[in-house]
Amino acid sequence: MSKTYTYIATATMGLESIVAKEIQALGYDTEVENGKVMFEGPIEAMIEANLWLRTSDRVKLVIGKFHTDTFDDLFEQTKALPWEEFIPVYGEFPVDGRSVKSTLFSISDCQRIVKKAIVERLKQTYNQDWFQEEGPQFKIEVALLKDEATLTIDTSGEGLHKRGYRYLHSMAPLKETLAAALIKLTNWRYDQVLVDPFCGSGTIPIEASLMAKNIAPGLYRNFASEQWSWVPEQAWSEARAKAKEKINDRDVHIYGFDKDPEMVKLSENNAELAHVPEIRFSRSAVDQLPAIDGRGVLVMNPPYGTRLEDEKAVQKIYSQLGTRVRQAYDDWSVYVLTANEQFESLYGADATKKRKLYNGNIKTDYYQYWAKRKR
Repeated sequence: MSKTYTYIATATMGLESIVAKEIQALGYDTEVENGKVMFEGPIEAMIEANLWLRTSDRVKLVIGKFHTDTFDDLFEQTKALPWEEFIPVYGEFPVDGRSVKSTLFSISDCQRIVKKAIVERLKQTYNQDWFQEEGPQFKIEVALLKDEATLTIDTSGEGLHKRGYRYLHSMAPLKETLAAALIKLTNWRYDQVLVDPFCGSGTIPIEASLMAKNIAPGLYRNFASEQWSWVPEQAWSEARAKAKEKINDRDVHIYGFDKDPEMVKLSENNAELAHVPEIRFSRSAVDQLPAIDGRGVLVMNPPYGTRLEDEKAVQKIYSQLGTRVRQAYDDWSVYVLTANEQFESLYGADATKKRKLYNGNIKTDYYQYWAKRKR
């Protein structure tokens, strides 16, 4: 019987329930806390999570969890964990840390003590005093919350938003994981039209197309844990082969518009790299947004106007957006992410629902305008 491990899928505040649903869809039970979703499973669960999670930031392997309020205790309990089962003699193991509402509040001291404890444990196992740390990386984190320490190893490497298709991007790019969450929070069905009037580098349309075609978001990238000797290479190969078999080559009706022709070109290049070249990108200012047959969903991350010099221009854009939606998209659902608190008055309508989300460190609202039901 294969060994069971505990994992943490990290989540942007406000998106924990979305991440939990994704993990449950993979067949694993979840436990949700602020900023993270815990689940248990074999090595295959870690591989699947890295390949398939669209809205999580990264997947961490839990090595140990314990109460601690002294440095001596942190050292001893860390040293008691079976690090040699995970870190080979040549492994590189940097230590990160964070502390919230805990007696041990000095992060640098916690990192130093954890590192020392792991080294002492590995000295006993490998019978040597010095470690070159020239091999694969095992990035460790000591996270303290109310004197509860959780020690993890990052299995993802680069954050899961790094899908591999966006080498170049716009000045203020939307993270792929947040773009995917914005789409999941809509009522969009894959046979409907989806439009992004401010596509920038194409992230929202590309994530929508990846979802519609059931392309695993991590299919074309690498992960830190692929280099770990105790994770079978065959398990990764089989998971990728299964993911490729699940791709659905359905027709999609997804459009991205931007007033900047360079952004349109960039979006097209990114869509090619993401293996979804069928998305239709075009140049258009928001007040000239072309009408599209049928009903569907508009999803967007417009400029916020957080700088004074941009404020008037953004106010005009929001007003034009409201006018154009009423002219050409009156029976569509509309979803807008912005940090601008005047949005509803400038747009000219109150949202059906608002949801607080974070775009990086920026506190935003996700304004949701649900389509009127057909009679």
